[in-house]
Amino acid sequence: MSDLQKVSQKTLDFRRREEDILQRAQELFISHGEDKVTVEMIADAVGIGKGTIYKHFETKDEICLRLMIRYEEELAQVFIRLVDGEDKDSARLAKDYFSFRMNDPERYALFDRLEHKLTNTTSCPELVKNLHEIRASNMDQLTAIVETRISEGKLQDVPAYFHVFAAWALAHGAVALYHSKFYQEFIDDKDGFFDFLAEIGIRMGNKRNKDDD
Repeated sequence: MSDLQKVSQKTLDFRRREEDILQRAQELFISHGEDKVTVEMIADAVGIGKGTIYKHFETKDEICLRLMIRYEEELAQVFIRLVDGEDKDSARLAKDYFSFRMNDPERYALFDRLEHKLTNTTSCPELVKNLHEIRASNMDQLTAIVETRISEGKLQDVPAYFHVFAAWALAHGAVALYHSKFYQEFIDDKDGFFDFLAEIGIRMGNKRNKDDD
């Protein structure tokens, strides 16, 4: 194996290990709660030493923020597919947005908790800045899609953020219901209920015809 091949393999191994650290950390945060998870626990789950973790991440905060950034980047891909993909269809915005949020409610809830803990006080201000920049870009993408639908007469002609935050509120409320032990006692058909919410999301904000009034 040449020196160049050795370097390439070392880089590949480094990236794979970093990916494994992030994945195992996320699983532990969800199953045990992020406050109870230590760097040692993450290292044990990956099968490496604690010191190796610090070759990739300086603090647990950095791991958390990197996971949050990845989540926002995945959401950005949803918008890109709607606008620029082969199957572009801005009419699917509400459904795809809601489906993304509800596809893994445990993950959504984790990042919602971390939002309150890390974005104001953290050892990684540059990562917080990066996170906010990605969110701002996502907000711009989402607003542009909504404004297009409004101009086409498909959505009610109100400020675009009305539609954006209404969609967020629906998804956020759905996740809260998903985790509520009290309300879960009343939801016998969980899959059917969340499908129903998704359908509400599709219709939400649509411009009504006069015949419907």
